[in-house]
Amino acid sequence: MSKKPYVIGIAGSSGSGKTFFLKCFLNHFKDHEVTLISQDDYYLPANTKTQEENKLYNFDVPAAINRTLFYHDISALIAGKTVFKEEYTFNNPTIKPKMLEIKPAPLLIVEGLFIFHFEEINTLLDERIFLHADEHIALERRLRRDLIERGYFEEDVKYKWYNHVLPSFDEYLFPYKSQCDLIIENNKDDTAMMVQVTDEISARLRKKLF
Repeated sequence: MSKKPYVIGIAGSSGSGKTFFLKCFLNHFKDHEVTLISQDDYYLPANTKTQEENKLYNFDVPAAINRTLFYHDISALIAGKTVFKEEYTFNNPTIKPKMLEIKPAPLLIVEGLFIFHFEEINTLLDERIFLHADEHIALERRLRRDLIERGYFEEDVKYKWYNHVLPSFDEYLFPYKSQCDLIIENNKDDTAMMVQVTDEISARLRKKLF
């Protein structure tokens, strides 16, 4: 690439609709125009723990992330280098992780819970987007996802929500909400609204970058 990519940081509370937002957003661009690097692929290994320990292990703290490698790989992409990284499989031993090939592109999306809290990463961002949903709506979405898609027990999901997820959001993400360039309040499962928002953002970026 002849010039530095435009770097957008996207973060949101669990259940804020961030996954759907990203899917809609990325669909507006061709593969060579945009690349995504996700904090989820930088969890430190927890597969040495027993199943019972993993139920209580707090993944929602900065110490659970390989912060140094995450920063290193973002910097490499900004420098125009390709990054190779093994995907994170949520410590599921039945899934063989894929090797991810993350190529540089004019538009770089950095996604994750702590991207604003990690100072060295926050300073790399040109634009910040914050997705948010009211607590009861976010919990309802989290329960729907974890019970149906991941087969967790409701008691475990609620334990982690109140003891891990909410305290982490309040300490490491919410304080940065007011500093973001765009705040998306997503309290309705309104796909049309999300598509419209991503239409507007992508149109603006196309004028700016391409």
